[in-house]
Amino acid sequence: MVYLVEDDDNIRELVVYTLNHSGIEAAGFSKPSAFFEAIEGTFPSLVILDIMLPEEDGLSVLKKLREGRDTAKVPVMILSAKASEYDKVTGLDMGADDYVAKPFGMMELVARVRALLRRSAETGEKSAYTVGRLTLLLDAHRVLVDGEPVQLTKKEYDMLALLMQNGQNVVTRERLLSEVWGYAFEGESRTVDVHLRTLRQKLGAAGSYVETIRGVGYCIRADEV
Repeated sequence: MVYLVEDDDNIRELVVYTLNHSGIEAAGFSKPSAFFEAIEGTFPSLVILDIMLPEEDGLSVLKKLREGRDTAKVPVMILSAKASEYDKVTGLDMGADDYVAKPFGMMELVARVRALLRRSAETGEKSAYTVGRLTLLLDAHRVLVDGEPVQLTKKEYDMLALLMQNGQNVVTRERLLSEVWGYAFEGESRTVDVHLRTLRQKLGAAGSYVETIRGVGYCIRADEV
């Protein structure tokens, strides 16, 4: 998901429309407050920021993102009419990953967005996983359901992390025991089942995402995926 913070309605709607029709899911916000409210529920893969915004300027938003525990590594592109070399250097020095001056070509913008998303994916493991209403923030060691934090034990968190990192692929009980508890599967041990039952309860509305595949193992699936 790409989030665009841009107060010019025409530019915002055009960019969001173009990205969505290019196969890149995007949403736009006219004010920083609406943007910050949104990232509490859905973690973006990329943020595009205008500099001249109501409430606070884009560089201030960028600074907050870079200082945030959960957002420090999110790629950020600045999209601004401030096109001098000084402005570009300032934005990049403050932590922006790219700087595009207005006016700009839409196809170039799409290409640069794809390049940033590709570069981010190649830097290593994802730092966040989202399935429906459930979000796992690896760097922050946090779990959110509908944007609200869920308190889990270390074993519950490690199990959920392993399941979410495997997408919709099934993880066997033997693998869960080996990677979470550090020992081989022994007979009819119900350790995993007991912990997963508690995990489902704590996840509340997202508890049904943890599916049991009888005779095989477990996976994370949701209708919204």
